[in-house]
Order: sequence, then C-alpha cells, then structure tokens
Amino acid sequence: MEIVTPSGGATLASGPVNRQFLALMLRSLIHALVCVVLVGVSGVFARAADVLAPVSLVQPAKKVSVIVIPVRDEIAEPLHYILRRGLKQGADVVVLDMKTPGGRIDITFEIFEDLQKFTGHTITYVNNEAMSAGALIAMCTDEIYFAPYGVIGAAAPVTGEGKDLEKTMKGKVVSFVTGKARAVAEGKGRYREQVVTAMIDDDTELKIDGKVLKEKGKLLTLTLTEASVKYGEPAQPLLAAGIAKDIDDLLTQKYGAGNYEKTTFEITWSERLAQILSKFTPILLGLGLLALYIEFKTPGFGIFGVTGIALLATVFLSSYVAGLSGHEPLLVFAVGVVLVALELAFFHTAGVLGVVGLMAMVGSLVWAMADVWPNQPISVAWTGDLLIEPLKNLLIGLVVAGGLLALVARFLPHGWIWQRLAVGGAVSGAGVATAVLEEEEALVGREGVAATSLFPSGQVEIDGRRYEARLEVGFIEAGAPIHVVRRTGFNLIVEAKKP
Repeated sequence: MEIVTPSGGATLASGPVNRQFLALMLRSLIHALVCVVLVGVSGVFARAADVLAPVSLVQPAKKVSVIVIPVRDEIAEPLHYILRRGLKQGADVVVLDMKTPGGRIDITFEIFEDLQKFTGHTITYVNNEAMSAGALIAMCTDEIYFAPYGVIGAAAPVTGEGKDLEKTMKGKVVSFVTGKARAVAEGKGRYREQVVTAMIDDDTELKIDGKVLKEKGKLLTLTLTEASVKYGEPAQPLLAAGIAKDIDDLLTQKYGAGNYEKTTFEITWSERLAQILSKFTPILLGLGLLALYIEFKTPGFGIFGVTGIALLATVFLSSYVAGLSGHEPLLVFAVGVVLVALELAFFHTAGVLGVVGLMAMVGSLVWAMADVWPNQPISVAWTGDLLIEPLKNLLIGLVVAGGLLALVARFLPHGWIWQRLAVGGAVSGAGVATAVLEEEEALVGREGVAATSLFPSGQVEIDGRRYEARLEVGFIEAGAPIHVVRRTGFNLIVEAKKP
C-alpha cells in the first residue's frame, strides 16, 4: 500500500523506509539505555560490595577537593559562567585566583549570590591585584590571602566609560553598593564591613583603635603589609588571612602537602561563544522547534531533523557552558523525542505518548535554562526568579516558531523553495511535486476511511492510498468513514462522515 504525505510535494522518503529508520533508531537507543542500566547496576553492586567488605581499622584520610578559578582581566559574563559551573561541582573549597582591575557591577552582584549558595569554603588569593569589583567579590569569600605584592581596594562605582558618577546619582549608587557589599561581608571578619565601606565611599573615615587608616575624601586601598596589621583584643588582622607565594603554597599551608586535589577552571573560547549564543536563545529555540515540527510532519529523516536537533543541542550546550545545567536535561529531551516518535510511527496511543513526550521536551528546555543549584531546595521565595527567564525564553521561542510556521504554510507550499525540497512523491515514485499538489487538491470533498485512529492526527485511506490527516476537533477511531474538508501545507483536514 502506498503512503503519500500532503506536504506540497515535500516527501523526503517512503513510509516503509521511515518506519525502518525509526525502528533502527529505537533499537540503537534501547541498546544504549540497556548499557546505561547495566553500568548503573554494576555501580550499585560495586558500592554494595564496598559497604559489605571488611572495614580496615586504618582508613586513608580523604583529600580536600579544591577548584581554582582564575579571575583575570575584566569581570564579565565568561567569568561568571566558569565560576557558576565550578561552584556546582560539589568541591570542598573554591579558590579565586584574582588579578583583575574590576568590571561590571551587575555581574558582581550575580557572583555574590552564587558564592552565597555555595556550601563549601571560599578563598580569595590576591595575585597580585583585586581592585574595584574584584575587591567586592573578595569580600564575599570566607578568607583572603595575599601574594607578596598584592593590593586590594578602590571599589567606588563609576560609569561604563570609567568616569565618575554625577553627584546625586553617585550618592544613590554608593549607598546601594555599600549596602550590598556590607551584607555579603557580614560575619566574615571583625573589620571587613568597615574596610569594604571605606573602599567604596570616599566620604567615610576609617578609624580603628584610635588610628586613622583612611581620611575622608580618599578611597581605601590596602597593601599586604597594611592588610596584615592586627588590631583589637584579641588581636586580629585587618583583612589578610595569610601570605602565600602561589596557590599550591596557600593550599599546603591550610591542608598540608599532598592532602588536597586541585582542579583549575579556565575561560576558553566556549565560554565566550556561550556569551554570544545566550543572547539568541529564544530565536534558536524557535527555529529548532519549527524544524523538528516540519520533520515530524514529513516521512523519513532529513535536513529539518538534523537542523532542529543541532539548534536545540546548541541551546543545551550553551546552558551547560554557562553553568546553568548539567547533562540531565538533554537526556530528558531525548526521551521526549523518542516518545513522540513512537506515538507518530507505531503506537497511536490516543496521543498519550505524544503528550508525555512533548511535556518532557518542553520541561527539559526550561530545566536547561534554569539556574538550579545542587543540595538546595527550590523554595517559594525564589522560584519565580528561577523560572521567569527560562519561561520567557521558551515563550518567545514558541512565538517565533509559530510565526515562521504560519509563513511556511502560507508561502512555501506554492513556491520554488518548497518544490526543490520535494524529492519524491508516493512510494511508487510516480509523479513530481506539481502533480502531487494537483492530486492532493483534488482530494477535497472525497470520502475515505481512517487508516489509524485520529487523536487528532493520523492517517486516512482514500482509493487504496494513505495520507497524513488531522481533525480540527474531536477524534475518530480507525476504520470510521471520513470526509476531506480541505488541504493544508502539511496534511489533509478531515471530519467524520455524516450519516
């Protein structure tokens, strides 16, 4: 029996070939899933064996896991990406290896929030410059170590061009930034709140133990020596937790030689590319969803499927590089695609598999764009902030996909581009795009039977040939008589035959 898809001639492969291809894909996927399950089960048994094995009286000391994040040059989004990804690795300690003149205040505030979500220990290593926004970020960490010639301070906000703010605006901004900085510095040292205030506000005098460390009219900048001076009873350093010649020296002082495992995160081209791609996420989503929709509406697997998968994979990859998600959302999306393919190609389960698959696909897209942190419950207080940006991107993507689909349905079925995409007609190979168009137009008003259940999409049979069809409302069981109402760019619109 021949299968024809009324897609304006856009028939990419025959129905049997389509099913054979899908069957091959499903078998490969099942084999892969079986392998994953076997690996998981073997891991469970291995862990169980470890638990049941005799316990040695002398257990080797667990090494401290350390992630080092170089903070170099301007503080901008690529740094935020690797910082967020590093903080989510579950390490015991994160060290910011800092040598920066400063950067964007909005990114600085976002880094504040990320550092506060991290449950481990945080250290800043001033190597050898932590100025402006870098100084503010250092104040958010638990300890601040210095290189021999390290300096920190001068954190007053300025314009994007590096110029001083107008007087009225300066007062407002300085007050706000000072409040944020004092909030993150609270409880991290006896003098840290006073120090960060003096670094931001030149109208503040810093006086400790009767000694004026900064007069009004100047911003505070500290050298290693100045930051190491001890004040008060009991005596505590003004800011510095210690001095180290390099990161390894710092870690050896704190944890002992050989008692730590260090991993360094570096900003690469992928972070810079993700910074660009993140600005186009809604467009990539819309184009990817549109391409997959067209692919599902045509037999076989071709350019639309490859394009859709590539575009959505780009969205997932950029989210991963940005530190928003791991690999899990991509796996959920793949499961959703398989469920939709099963619904369309084999089972026709009244849309159940298709609906579940679509929900998995949409949910995975939102998940990939949401900034979810490990070991932190999603509380009501910040759920809105967590989901607003992903849902906004998804909504814009759906609008883009819907608008482009309307244009495709309106213009391409009658244009030369659509005809060039058509590489075949029925299974028998008879006819060309124009002939198929004319033949399908002639089906309007004809009668046939539902070859599969329509919930609301499926296939109908007319004169021994099958066509993709859809109901505008309701559902029809397989074998029920139907009447063709009209033809669209992708399928026939049918209704139940009236008695």
